Amino acid sequence: MMWIIALLLNLLIETSVSFSVVVPGDQIVAHVGSTVTLPCWISPPENAEALEIRWYRHGQFSNPVLFCQHGKIQDIQEESYRNRSSLTLRSDLSGGLKDGDVSLRLEKLRIQDEGSFHCYVSGESAYDSQEMVLKVTASGSAPVLFPQPLDDGRMNISCRSSGWYPEPDVTWMSDERTVLRPGGTSGSRGADEMFSVHSWTAVSHSDAQLVSCSMSLKTGEFREGRLNIQALISSDSSDPWKALFFALLICALLGLVGFILYKYRHKLTVVVHANIEELRKHAVQITIDREHLHPGLRVSGDCKVLRDSTEYTHSGEGFPYELCASGAQTFTSGRHYWEVELVAPPKPPKDFWLIGVAKCDNFTAKDRSDFTPSSSFWFLCSDGPKGFYTSSDPLVTLPLTPRPERLGVLLDYDGGQLSFYNVKERKHLLTMSSRFTGSVAPLFNPGVGDLSPLKMLDCAEPVESPQESSLPLLSNTALTDQSRV
Repeated sequence: MMWIIALLLNLLIETSVSFSVVVPGDQIVAHVGSTVTLPCWISPPENAEALEIRWYRHGQFSNPVLFCQHGKIQDIQEESYRNRSSLTLRSDLSGGLKDGDVSLRLEKLRIQDEGSFHCYVSGESAYDSQEMVLKVTASGSAPVLFPQPLDDGRMNISCRSSGWYPEPDVTWMSDERTVLRPGGTSGSRGADEMFSVHSWTAVSHSDAQLVSCSMSLKTGEFREGRLNIQALISSDSSDPWKALFFALLICALLGLVGFILYKYRHKLTVVVHANIEELRKHAVQITIDREHLHPGLRVSGDCKVLRDSTEYTHSGEGFPYELCASGAQTFTSGRHYWEVELVAPPKPPKDFWLIGVAKCDNFTAKDRSDFTPSSSFWFLCSDGPKGFYTSSDPLVTLPLTPRPERLGVLLDYDGGQLSFYNVKERKHLLTMSSRFTGSVAPLFNPGVGDLSPLKMLDCAEPVESPQESSLPLLSNTALTDQSRV
């Protein structure tokens, strides 16, 4: 009897839960193609390096999304999550595994990732598991409206859009923001699991002059297309085809012109000279803020020189966006100019760098999906053989030649503009227009592997040039793709 009691007590101790696994109560919503963090942690906090950590889908315990044992990721994994899943920090204040943070990071999100995920943690005498729900969304293309005349003088308006998930709601509106009744709506789902939607309605001249068709998700994602039907509906219903023909002809010509301009945009570049001396009237002294410095970076004693650390290891896949540092100076108004040296002779100019500004509380982004103007990041990036591109989403590539050896940055906070200059060539490269709010600070990323570092310069002396320039900050010429984004 005593042996049985001891055995039962031992089993009770082994199966008792001395910690709890905690996940957020609300579902996580993320966009197709993005990177998402599924937070999960142990309470009370304890070191999880010696524990078994298993993330799995419903009914797939033995085929996990990620399996970590003895502090190392094991090669036991569902194939679709290979190279897409890893352990990460749920916040900047997290201490990682040593603090009981076992959060999951998923990259290149797919629609098939939608659903429940189980976070399971176990030790020698304790275990617990919690389930959380991931909601995946995709915003489709802008709706395209196409008119077709009816025998009764009205116009049937067709609205089509594709690339949605889940299937969006469709709303028809008149120019007076009156809801119009749709004639019908149909949806289909492609091999990529995305929805294509077709809706139509019939309107007359008395109904509206401007008709809009919008598609939206419950998460707030929204696309709208508009059509001015005033020119399409003739008061003489006996000849509706004439107005329709000319309207379609005009649309076709505009589309052709737009296509030609886009295809040959790089050949239409206008050289815009810059008055560097005038820019330097707004010069400020920039230093690196050690408190917002990625551990994979090194900074000089005067906080003027920045480069990647030899201890930092990069996967080699894509630009290392996480290697960010901020300037110690912050701005909430006015014009401010600074220069960054991108070459340290006799070493070659840097191939990899990212320079711009960001909102002061935004220096924790980890990949390209985080670095957009909507997330308060504005920059110019040099990504080696991939060329130059901006922070726009989708990104805009720029054919900048020659490669800048000294970059000038002008922040016009009140004017809502961030401009970049090739100082040595005295050329304006591009201007990004936005609306800045709160405090913004200079943003720097030296990339990985270059021999030359990033060096903040003091703009006391003018740049030597064979000819003096009396031009304004920008010459009075139209800007193209290279000079304005």
